[in-house]
Amino acid sequence: MSPRLKSSFLTYLIPWKTCFYSSIVLIPVLIVFNFYGLYSNQFYFLKVDNFIFPLVTILHFVYLYVVGFKIRESEYPDVPMRNVEYGMYAVLAIYIFKCLDTLYILSSFRDFQAHIIPETFLPLGILIFALQVFLVLLTLTAFRHRREQVGVYDFDHINENIDSWP
Repeated sequence: MSPRLKSSFLTYLIPWKTCFYSSIVLIPVLIVFNFYGLYSNQFYFLKVDNFIFPLVTILHFVYLYVVGFKIRESEYPDVPMRNVEYGMYAVLAIYIFKCLDTLYILSSFRDFQAHIIPETFLPLGILIFALQVFLVLLTLTAFRHRREQVGVYDFDHINENIDSWP
């Protein structure tokens, strides 16, 4: 049997279903805000850079589906799930980069205060930053839920966990 961990404060604070549904709602909202330009108060749909985040979030949706399926069916972790999670570590790095990028843009408010900056700059910038930080927190929580509810990746005993009868 795959060892499972005790519940942590983070997973007690954000249960799996809350983490799952919050992520499902939050990612599309952040995809829309990804096309928004804080300095210009406009949406940019023709910039190629703005399409990186939506493409990366596809892996996040796959990970949420896989973890949800493993929890629902009480299955053990497997190699494809591990590979998806390793991809999610790269996605988490991109999420953190987006947070830092938004924070950098927000910190430049004083530098451009003499120029015409839209009134929505600070409120929307703070909202976007808070949502991005919440997405990072939800991603880390999803990792923890996987470890606690599905189990750790212990492939030394993989043959013990295989159901050979259909």
